[in-house]
Amino acid sequence: MINRRHLRIKVLQALYAYLQDENPDFVKHEKLLLHNVERIFDLYVYLMLTFNEMKLIAENKLEESKNKLQPTKEDLNPSRKFVDNRIFAIIDELPELRRESQNRKVNWNTDIKREIFRKTFNQVKESESYVLYMNSEDDDFESDKAFAIAFFKENIANSPFLLTYFEEENIHWQDDIDLMCSMVIKTIKTFKEEEGAENKMLAFYTADKEEIDFMKSLFRKSIMDYDENLVMIDELAVNWELDRIAKIDVLLMSMAITEMKDFPTIPLNVSLNEYIEISKYYSTPKSNSFINGILDKAIARLQENGKVNKEGRGLLNTKLN
Repeated sequence: MINRRHLRIKVLQALYAYLQDENPDFVKHEKLLLHNVERIFDLYVYLMLTFNEMKLIAENKLEESKNKLQPTKEDLNPSRKFVDNRIFAIIDELPELRRESQNRKVNWNTDIKREIFRKTFNQVKESESYVLYMNSEDDDFESDKAFAIAFFKENIANSPFLLTYFEEENIHWQDDIDLMCSMVIKTIKTFKEEEGAENKMLAFYTADKEEIDFMKSLFRKSIMDYDENLVMIDELAVNWELDRIAKIDVLLMSMAITEMKDFPTIPLNVSLNEYIEISKYYSTPKSNSFINGILDKAIARLQENGKVNKEGRGLLNTKLN
């Protein structure tokens, strides 16, 4: 499941692209918004497939060692602990992973892509999690699971080669990588060894009507309100010229103002807190406190002008000033 904060981030990306476009096409950018939300789960599939790729590289290394002109005893009888990891085997056999890989055309099946894993494996062999695991006498399901999680965190989620590839594949995935990595870890934690256990991937996200409507409405209304919101921000940013404020900060504040006045079922404190949290990732520490101050003033003005009309759940904590 993707939370509302992440949906707001996707709308933020779409709005930024729309406003940067010299010939903005509203319909095109709205379709791209929904497409980018769906594509987040391509990243989940890519990450789940990394385990088998690393296993294949390790197996090839073992075979290469056996085929040396003068193999050592260790070369001929190597430890297969890594390649026989029980978690890797479960992931490799997940039918929905194979299905989604095929349907989404997501795979690592090219020489260029597999070179990423050859480079990564050279680093893996030097990693703390790998060394401890290979030298440990523990050989059970739980130790395999603990290693798989540590291995993923240390060598996959933070692989500079993989991060570069994902950035080049889809620039928006920089904002999605943490969320999808957490999904991979949650998936592994659900795996069980018991006979007959139904080990599965987490449910793929399909935006329901309410969430699609939320994204579309926030996108559309933020565009419609943008010029009006700029006037308010300019008036509230005392001693600051609007063109001196970072564009992303202006856009965040404008989105927040739109949500506060145009979404009656969302409480004011929820909107305020959500955009303050988002600004922590997209703005500097100084900008973060600046945005907080402007939004506090915006709430006061909206309430004074009778533009805050909440209903249902939106009535909670409406009066913040």
